[in-house]
Amino acid sequence: MHAFLEIQRQDRLNYILPITRNLSVGIPGREFMFGGVGLAASVAAMEAASDRPAIWATAHYISYAQPGNDAEITVDLPAEGNAITQARASIHLGEREVLTAAAALGTRTGLDGQWVKLDNVPHWRECDESSHWSGDENLGSRIRFRPARGSFGNLPNAETRTNDGRLLIWMRPVEDISIDRIMLAVIADFMTPGIRNATGRHAGGNSLDNTIRYGAIVPTEWVLCDIQIEVIHAGIVHGAMRIFAEDGTLMASASQSMILRVRD
Repeated sequence: MHAFLEIQRQDRLNYILPITRNLSVGIPGREFMFGGVGLAASVAAMEAASDRPAIWATAHYISYAQPGNDAEITVDLPAEGNAITQARASIHLGEREVLTAAAALGTRTGLDGQWVKLDNVPHWRECDESSHWSGDENLGSRIRFRPARGSFGNLPNAETRTNDGRLLIWMRPVEDISIDRIMLAVIADFMTPGIRNATGRHAGGNSLDNTIRYGAIVPTEWVLCDIQIEVIHAGIVHGAMRIFAEDGTLMASASQSMILRVRD
């Protein structure tokens, strides 16, 4: 169903997601499925079940899924209208629920417009490539990163850090995979580099939720992710991301809350 995730369709409402190391993050021996993979798999399953494109989707993360397991995705379509379908999805490992998701899917005709603009930042060709710090053979190694503004790395660089909590970074899959709604759901979960840039600390987070809202999907080789860490309070991080195509089209906007993890 999708080259990045390799979801297997059982029937209209049931799917299998093999959880492999290249869909996981974390230190060796304690790896777990990347949150964006869970959201993306849920979107893929709900799109397949409804035969309609996602308008928005949200995931609530309940527990972890370790590599080496086959996760079961179950879809429910409680409302199927003439143009819009309301859907739910859940991912389980046996009896244990990993996440629950909801989405609206469909298309309508009408006005089009975009008022949020792409910042004037260096093109990806002008930016140096950086490796993800999580190592080889996991999900971080399947994404290419070219920071355009702010500090990207395991240990933040004081000279490049921004003081407004914003990190702008070009991303694309290493593999020759089109950047579609499924791929955008994966990319939208790379919020933790923004925490390091904002705080200047060796810090990250575990997602509590993730919501993505889609605009026009246009062909693009790279996307610019405008990450904004909005506030950290009581051990919780709230952040947002806007994802632009190279031509400035706002393809998606995302937001999430995370449990703050400081690893100094």
